[in-house]
Amino acid sequence: MTALVGNDEPRLVRGAGDRYPTRVSNTPAFIDRAEPTVWGSRASAGMFGAQELEAHERDGFVQVPGLLTADEIVEYQAELDRLAHDPEVRADERCIVEKSSDEVRSIFEVHRISEAIGRLVRDERVLSRARQILGSDVYVHQSRINYKPGLGGGGFFWHSDFETWHAEDGMPSPRAVSCSISLTDNHPFNGCLMIMPGSHRTFVSCVGETPEDYHLTSLKEQEIGTPDAESISKLAQRHGIAMMTGEAGGATFFDSNCMHGSGDNITPYPRSNIFLVFNSVENECVAPFSAPRPRPSHIAARDRSPVR
Repeated sequence: MTALVGNDEPRLVRGAGDRYPTRVSNTPAFIDRAEPTVWGSRASAGMFGAQELEAHERDGFVQVPGLLTADEIVEYQAELDRLAHDPEVRADERCIVEKSSDEVRSIFEVHRISEAIGRLVRDERVLSRARQILGSDVYVHQSRINYKPGLGGGGFFWHSDFETWHAEDGMPSPRAVSCSISLTDNHPFNGCLMIMPGSHRTFVSCVGETPEDYHLTSLKEQEIGTPDAESISKLAQRHGIAMMTGEAGGATFFDSNCMHGSGDNITPYPRSNIFLVFNSVENECVAPFSAPRPRPSHIAARDRSPVR
């Protein structure tokens, strides 16, 4: 793989069959996105209006305040609490605890563990919007709960989800969208999601090789697959940083290639959300592009059955 030096940042020559090479060079690079962000027609059926789809195309994300009702918020908060304290769930490999404590950090494949969250995946308020963005039927590539308890909830360093899904899961193109549904108020000070608006148009290749069974450690703290400091600084200078704040019950739909992250929560105010990833049925995952083998199916589904 040959690195080319441009006026602003290095670029990589794309390898045959791989538009987005990553973890294959000692030199990071910026690669211009080849695909659209909104694949569907602005007139396609769904709950997003034309202006919201235009914002998603431009910024890589769009927020939906009040997606859940007050009663639903209470219901899902109780469900998250039940799952976090269920001994069988905590003993399951799908449950990830904080690196520095015994607090639950994430629970994966949660739409199969919880009937309530399974219904949420099929809810037209969520599903129709995912179909509008991706322009096709969709399936759940990944689902999880992210817990960020007060006074100790760990953050997530800057990263593009697509970089990981491409390198480790074999997702060919960034035709996937995430829906993060807040079950607590999101403030600037309790570890809210941060996104660089417009960063979805640039793929940042990362350095380092993917270790064997990397998911066993990366889900607690990711190192390989995160951009270098210079690349993050250039993107931040170019795009700025937006904080996804808002009241409980709101949702953020964001493109799989958005550069995003969140800080530690050192406040007493917990933050938790339901995280649903929809991939187009036309974007079938193949062999990993930069990993020894695919991650387990509870982290990255291989079943493309459309959500109905």
